[in-house]
Amino acid sequence: MLQSPDVQLREMSAFALGRLAQDAHNQAGIAHSGGLMPLLKLLDSKNGSLQHNAAFALYGLADNEDNVSDFIRVGGIQKLQEGEFIVQATKDCVAKTLKRLEEKINGCVLSHLLHLMRDSEKAFQRRVALALAHLCSPDDQRKIFIDHHGLDLLIGLLGSSSPKQQLDGAVALWKLANKAMTLSPIDAAPPSPTPQVYLGEQYVNNSSVSDVTFLVEGLDLLIGLLGSSSPKQQLDGAVALWKLANKAMTLSPIDAAPPSPTPQVYLGEQYVNNSSVSDVTFLVEGKRFYAHRICLLASSDAFRAMFDGGYREKDARDIEIPNIRWEVFELMMRSNNLFIYTGSVDVTLHIAQDLLRAADQYLLEGLKRLCEYTIAQDISLENVSSMYELSEAFNAISLRHACILFILEQFDRLSARPGHSHLIQRVMPEIHSYFVKALTKTNSRIQP
Repeated sequence: MLQSPDVQLREMSAFALGRLAQDAHNQAGIAHSGGLMPLLKLLDSKNGSLQHNAAFALYGLADNEDNVSDFIRVGGIQKLQEGEFIVQATKDCVAKTLKRLEEKINGCVLSHLLHLMRDSEKAFQRRVALALAHLCSPDDQRKIFIDHHGLDLLIGLLGSSSPKQQLDGAVALWKLANKAMTLSPIDAAPPSPTPQVYLGEQYVNNSSVSDVTFLVEGLDLLIGLLGSSSPKQQLDGAVALWKLANKAMTLSPIDAAPPSPTPQVYLGEQYVNNSSVSDVTFLVEGKRFYAHRICLLASSDAFRAMFDGGYREKDARDIEIPNIRWEVFELMMRSNNLFIYTGSVDVTLHIAQDLLRAADQYLLEGLKRLCEYTIAQDISLENVSSMYELSEAFNAISLRHACILFILEQFDRLSARPGHSHLIQRVMPEIHSYFVKALTKTNSRIQP
């Protein structure tokens, strides 16, 4: 009767099944007698009443956990997700049906589905993986997609020759990514990494990197330097007080019991490229950039190696930088020093890529993360491939992950563009690595 050419008869049959499906004793029988597929097909009807009656009947059948695997087997989950429904009441009913099915994905139902995902024919395995990506709890993601290899099934769909399967896989992976993380890696701007001038005890009273030598005659004298009109005296006072504080914390094991907050020295923008208080000068394309060793030591391993290692730059007053253009070096140093000296920096889009290259070269991880975030805001269908190449060239992991999420989210539109197949094949290994890490991290966070 559900397949009768008579629309009125189909409508009445769907209505009757909807009423019968409200009784738990009838739910499994209707599904096992072949009622699911005809009801799902009626969702394609252009008759609003017929469509709604079918949706209501399916809602009743979803209440029985024995029917969950049957919904998945006949493609019911995708049918419910992708249907075009005429009236709002039908849309609401379908949403409640999906929610009801989602609530069943646990315990024995989940175990049965995992068994089917492992031992069934390939097409059904994929349907199970697709359904679980949309319906499973975040708590079960590692079990399903890592331990039981559901991730391999989804990524395999991206490499399919069928555009529909590719899209289904991308949508499922996008859903999985959103469940796995409360925020995608680059949805929110990373805070400016806390600038720290924390050099360790070996730098206390160390002439090799010192820009001031002093005898402590009294705390008032040092504090008085901070109020001086001389920028050089202000800097000297700040550095001396910082060293004094670090020494004081080591005097008594009892007094030092709670670890002290990481000391921070913000020197102010007026010290950026200021020759009057500089103790090191960089020469780039014949131009000079004035800086402070103590700040650069705290900013990156590259500068730390330059000034504290066995390199000739260790004791040099002037250091030549041969492998970078002045414009790029100045941007890097100004941005980096504003961050070190003031605690914040504004990285704009027009300089972000140049800064990323320089930040990667000089191991300025805080600046690099800010650049990645700024660049990620500009990812588009036109440039996602080149953005991904940029992320690979400079090991920009957050930017790479942003590209992956963009590709999954915009897969339908991206697939209409030339060259998309090559891009998908290229990123598939990284997609796998991304999800293994994300799902493993999610699972570790929820462990007691």
